[in-house]
Amino acid sequence: MSCVRAEAARSIKNVVVQNKRSGGDICMLKIENLSVSVGDRPILHDVNLEIKPGQVHVLFGPNGTGKSTLIGAIMGFPRYRITKGKIWFKGIDVTDAPVYERARAGIGVMIQRPPTVRGLTVRQMVGICSRQQTNADVLAAKLNMTDFLERNVNEGFSGGEIKRSELLQLSAQQPDLLLLDEPESGVDIENIALVGEAANRILLRGQREEQDESMRKQRAERTKSGLIITHTGHILQYVPADVAHVMYKGTLSCSGNAQEMLQCIQRKGYEECIRCAI
Repeated sequence: MSCVRAEAARSIKNVVVQNKRSGGDICMLKIENLSVSVGDRPILHDVNLEIKPGQVHVLFGPNGTGKSTLIGAIMGFPRYRITKGKIWFKGIDVTDAPVYERARAGIGVMIQRPPTVRGLTVRQMVGICSRQQTNADVLAAKLNMTDFLERNVNEGFSGGEIKRSELLQLSAQQPDLLLLDEPESGVDIENIALVGEAANRILLRGQREEQDESMRKQRAERTKSGLIITHTGHILQYVPADVAHVMYKGTLSCSGNAQEMLQCIQRKGYEECIRCAI
């Protein structure tokens, strides 16, 4: 898989340049006819998805419909067995690449229940995740994690502290594709803004952070991409999304404007969105 790492780790700026020259055909992430099983149980069925450089997509859907399975399959976690289809990252087929190859290439993930890692401090984990020289103290200060740097990863952490620890590691990694599985889950209201703003900083990393730049302009120049699972939609207050999808029974049933879709779901439930695909 060294060839996958060498090719996929190319600068994302080159991908954006090629994307513009080709009229927008190159995707950050492209999923073709993907079917995934966990054990002997089929979960995903013929999923197709394209996320272009700079785009953020949001995934809605009832519990147990395959949202976390999709993110796990994109990241390459072994328990998610791909039975059909392909996953392309920056134009490279990574369907069979192991997790560490995908992480090195530029895919980063926040899962719902990361493990406790005894014998490894948060500071050491930040160093492991870093794709370049990183000041852990500066990154931790932005997430109110300074007092956690010398503690074992996730040991005794609350739900919100685990989310901030995960975002600290992602801030060090600086992935080109950010996968977030329910980033608001277990986070109190006081810290939702902290989590949302941290996620947005990762997506906007490398841009000029001038105060007079509008969010619309930042989004237009953004080169990093994201796929975010959310039930509440709180994250959308801090990370503007380009497209939303509803997953139902292992397939992507509907796609559209994120805010409009969220409002429809809140008023009428998922059935209203699902109806458009029937």
